[in-house]
Amino acid sequence: VPRFYDVTEGEVLVDGVNVKEYTTEALNNKLGYVPQKAVMFTGTVEDNVSYGDNGRGNISLNNYLGKWVVLFSHPGDFTPVCTTEMIAFANADTYFKERNASLIGLSVDSNLSHLAWMYDIYCRTGIKLPFPIIEDRNGVIARKYGMISNDISTTQTVRNVFIIDDKGIVRTMLIYQMNVGRCIPEIIRLVEALQTADCNEAATPANWIPGEPIIISAPSTFEELRERKQKIEREKNGISWYLSFKESNCSAKNLQNIKNKKNESKNQL
Repeated sequence: VPRFYDVTEGEVLVDGVNVKEYTTEALNNKLGYVPQKAVMFTGTVEDNVSYGDNGRGNISLNNYLGKWVVLFSHPGDFTPVCTTEMIAFANADTYFKERNASLIGLSVDSNLSHLAWMYDIYCRTGIKLPFPIIEDRNGVIARKYGMISNDISTTQTVRNVFIIDDKGIVRTMLIYQMNVGRCIPEIIRLVEALQTADCNEAATPANWIPGEPIIISAPSTFEELRERKQKIEREKNGISWYLSFKESNCSAKNLQNIKNKKNESKNQL
């Protein structure tokens, strides 16, 4: 069941401090490079009453700690490219959940506009959006995340994607032009690449897709260099001491599946 979040009555926090306490330059410095701590926002929840839920409460990005988050903005409701993206994100929601990742949408449109648009999509396709959309009427969150480009529009958000890890750190930022739709499989690949690199303490090469070998971290001492060179000669797993490969020992998706199975076993006991 989709939920729509109204942040106009809440506040935006950076490192636990209201943004009013920061200068624009300080905020830009905090968000200008990755990885950086994500801007934490709190606000009011307006449930999607048309789908049967009713109530108000609070939402905070802090509530998503322990999960990965794909925070994405769209220029406007009832627009053709955005509609295709919402359908694509909805169809891919299971794949994100398998990777312990939650989708959160955002635009400056009103909650009523979101409701009408989502209902229209549902009536025409049968698809219900399984993720929340933030109602950022004043653009408070959008501006702190750099989602509004004044050269393009002073009121509409561009197509931004922020991949935030389970510790609340922004790991990837993507920006698309308004007339170019996002490639959802690439965003899924990015999430898995980041998770695979993390749990293997390694790196992923160009054009990497899940299941392929990953790059071993370069040696830090001369002795490690010699050992790496000998291993490459023996196993034929690289082209030089600074570039060699190995199979992935883990991925966040596999670890999450193992965790789920353990929880299922406990519940059966």
